[in-house]
Amino acid sequence: MKSVRAVVFNAYCWVVYGFLLAPIAVVVLASFNSGAFLTFPPQGLSLRWYYVFFDNEVFWRAIRTSLWVAAVATVISGAVGTAAAIFQVRYAGRGKEAVRMAMLAPLLLPEVLTAIALLFFVYGLGIGTKGMVGLLAGHLLVTLPFVFMNVAASLESFEPDWDLAARSLGAGRWARFRRVMLPMIKPGVIGGCLFAFIISFDTFTMSFLLKSVGTATLPIQLYDYLRTNFTPEAAAVSSFSVILTLVVVVVSEKLLGLKIRRF
Repeated sequence: MKSVRAVVFNAYCWVVYGFLLAPIAVVVLASFNSGAFLTFPPQGLSLRWYYVFFDNEVFWRAIRTSLWVAAVATVISGAVGTAAAIFQVRYAGRGKEAVRMAMLAPLLLPEVLTAIALLFFVYGLGIGTKGMVGLLAGHLLVTLPFVFMNVAASLESFEPDWDLAARSLGAGRWARFRRVMLPMIKPGVIGGCLFAFIISFDTFTMSFLLKSVGTATLPIQLYDYLRTNFTPEAAAVSSFSVILTLVVVVVSEKLLGLKIRRF
């Protein structure tokens, strides 16, 4: 009976994985279409549209913008989210739930409403959509909760006695954080930062409303492209974006020591 349950559970997992990965597989296969229009199944296989994409400076500029915004948002949200999680778990006391709700508030409202409110706010400050300030603020709002949740979950298993032992040995606050706490919560920090990077790289609504004139992230550039063109170049760009995201995850796992749980 146990083996039957295991087979059914594994089959269920494969069905879920297949359902989630099917759209990606369709896009990747469509990117090799040799025809002039984006169709599925592809009308022959060719690398034609990848060559077109590699020569398109507009898309490459959008990719560089998305990478820069995602990297800066990840660094800032990683630092702020980690500090907020430490405060919420260890020092907030009776206000723990209030801090948690404040940090998760951007996830409770539709992103478009948050983006419109932030747009009014930056215009009220006189910043408008000049430069990257408004865009970065929007990306921080949507990425910060994910860092906070991951780090807070890691901190729940952190024993206060370890910190007390380090303090009794003469370690200062920074030394205790760097040599005791940080190694224990590192998977949560890295996991949260990976979530932040991927979400920032792919977010559309915040970028669409808060970008400055002449600036476009990759999702916005793809949207503008598909309004007037329907060629497999869009699928090639999307496939490259998927590969780039996978490379970031794998490299982070190998270099930073993130352990991914597998069934």
